[in-house]
Amino acid sequence: MGLFKAALDTLGGTFADQWKDFHTIPDGLAPTAAVFPAVPRGTNAGRGSNTRASDNVITNGSKIVVPAGYGLVLMEDGAITGFAADPGGYEWRSQAQDSAGIFSGDGIVSPLIRTSWERFKFGGRPQSQQQAFFVTLKELPNNRFGTQSEIYWDDAYLNAQVGAVTRGTYTLKIVDPILFVKNWMPAAYLQNGRVFDFTDLENDAATQLFNEVVGSLAPAFSMYTNDPAKGNRITRIQQDSIGFAQSLSAAVETNYQWLTGRGLQIAQVALVSIEYDPNTRELLKTVQRADALAGARGNSNLQASVAAGFESAGENAGPGGILGFGMAAGATGLGGLQQPVPGVGAGSAPTATAPAPAPAPAAADDPMAVLTRAKQMLDAGLITQQDYDAAKAKALGL
Repeated sequence: MGLFKAALDTLGGTFADQWKDFHTIPDGLAPTAAVFPAVPRGTNAGRGSNTRASDNVITNGSKIVVPAGYGLVLMEDGAITGFAADPGGYEWRSQAQDSAGIFSGDGIVSPLIRTSWERFKFGGRPQSQQQAFFVTLKELPNNRFGTQSEIYWDDAYLNAQVGAVTRGTYTLKIVDPILFVKNWMPAAYLQNGRVFDFTDLENDAATQLFNEVVGSLAPAFSMYTNDPAKGNRITRIQQDSIGFAQSLSAAVETNYQWLTGRGLQIAQVALVSIEYDPNTRELLKTVQRADALAGARGNSNLQASVAAGFESAGENAGPGGILGFGMAAGATGLGGLQQPVPGVGAGSAPTATAPAPAPAPAAADDPMAVLTRAKQMLDAGLITQQDYDAAKAKALGL
């Protein structure tokens, strides 16, 4: 093979002892570095610092060590002549018959990379010199985003348009190094000493990615909050970094084809803050109140409100005030204390053949009615035994 795999071990003492001179990743890389040239290691059993200036040009017989979490890309005049993602040691042999295209890593990388390899691989005979670059296959952190003004989306749970200013961070992952290098990374970075870093403010390609993320936030929020599997809850976004990352990744793929066109994917998102506009904050308050009054919790709140009303009436008017409030509550159907009587009420009218019935005596004047009502309230737990005894004494004139 043109790129001969020497062993399956990752970078360690074995290669350091066997190979006194080899190429590998440089020291002191930033965690956000995505693509960078291979550098040679000098003496000191391969473990020392570089003894000459970085030089990513390899020749026939050059040794290369690929650490775990990185992919090796070999190039000649902008054409890809080799790729390796399996950790271990490799040797470049330009005279090998099949050196026109070397691919290693079927057990590590996805079929997407194999497709890109078949599309972009070098079709001729490589020369004796090749350029070697490493591509980070790990998640690349600290990619920040933020909106200067509100973004708006339609929210299914609130059934309204929602606006918010938001900021946070996300991690990027290069899932197809071949596609990324060929289709997206500027050629200026395929030079000795240049490092492609997504957080570099002077990196125009990275700035464009940032703008595309911001432009995809609104559809990502809409996609998340309108997904029944996510519970349609706007408040769950900040607790679900992976779930929202999937929505944001799908949004940038729909709008800008990150995965299929550039080999990029958003892995995780951390929303640092979401500041809703005044209308949205009012909507959220309304929804929170509605949630509090729904189901069993709503029944508890209603019973607590009725009990508070009885307590207030008792403080103001004694047992008579309590019973009066109870009769009013029963007449309006609160607490199930009184059922409507057919033919009596605001919705009924006397017939033409029968005169209207004479008004009944006030229930508060009838001791039996007063005691019956008091007993119902006692059984329902709305008044205490002491209240009942006081009402009984008053009704009987004791």
